[in-house]
Amino acid sequence: MLVTPDGQWILPDSAEFFEMLGDPNPDYDAEAFAVKNLGCIKYTMIERAIIEIELHPRTVELTALLAVQQQLQRSGVKLFRIKYFTTAWHSEITSTVEQAIVRLAELCAPEFIAPSKDKYVVEQRDYAQLFNDDINPLRFMAQKWRAAFGRFDSTVISYAINHNLLSNMLIIGIKPKRPDPVFRFVGDDHATWLDRHYHMSVIGESVENVPDKDYAGWAAQFYKNVAHSGQPRFDCVTASIQSRENPYKTRYERLVLPWRTSSDETLLTVSPRRLTDAEMAGVPALGESAGRNSVKSS
Repeated sequence: MLVTPDGQWILPDSAEFFEMLGDPNPDYDAEAFAVKNLGCIKYTMIERAIIEIELHPRTVELTALLAVQQQLQRSGVKLFRIKYFTTAWHSEITSTVEQAIVRLAELCAPEFIAPSKDKYVVEQRDYAQLFNDDINPLRFMAQKWRAAFGRFDSTVISYAINHNLLSNMLIIGIKPKRPDPVFRFVGDDHATWLDRHYHMSVIGESVENVPDKDYAGWAAQFYKNVAHSGQPRFDCVTASIQSRENPYKTRYERLVLPWRTSSDETLLTVSPRRLTDAEMAGVPALGESAGRNSVKSS
């Protein structure tokens, strides 16, 4: 079966299919064309044991994605193959409905273009590089996230404590019906840019409800994207934050990890690391072009 962009199920050889295609007698692979160019999703069940899904994520509409996800929930199958097109075809296999639904949502998440501000410079990096960086302490959180398959439990906090990361960490919560990020935990080290007493009273408050609302609103857009895409984000940030009476200028690495929970809330751990003077060589200063920077989500 094929799912059309408006969420309708049609057969590949049906009149509805050829009408959508606009070609009653195609001399090419019409199904592949519909998937790659028209936003259709191909859904195939093989011997009632495997479901294969083919899609081009950049052309898929939300209505079509939801139709497939709903069908997966009713399928009763435990093995799924997802084939998706970028510049070439890729294939992944998963053994649970939950993982298949989450992965489809990740693939179809809209591209995120980082908001541009004169006071902030962002250079996106590949978070996978942390796994081979024995010096960078942020690698511990990246390893924990991967080992836990992105599932948050009590061991995440104890793990952060054991590796001296908790005091410098933020935990942000985002719910589907309340898309504004809220503080769930603020480490003591964040008193450098939040008032020393205020940083303890923001738990449960919106991330944007802090003294420097410009910076908070800018950062919140990254948090929303990570929660929506389900993918980590690793950046090098240069920022001027209004702290008390004088701006607080800083350059740091920031690792944002999305964690699934037993509820509908997604938790994000935000782990920053201040750069040393030697590491800041080559990092764009405020007002300079990021040059080679990539600001789109990978």
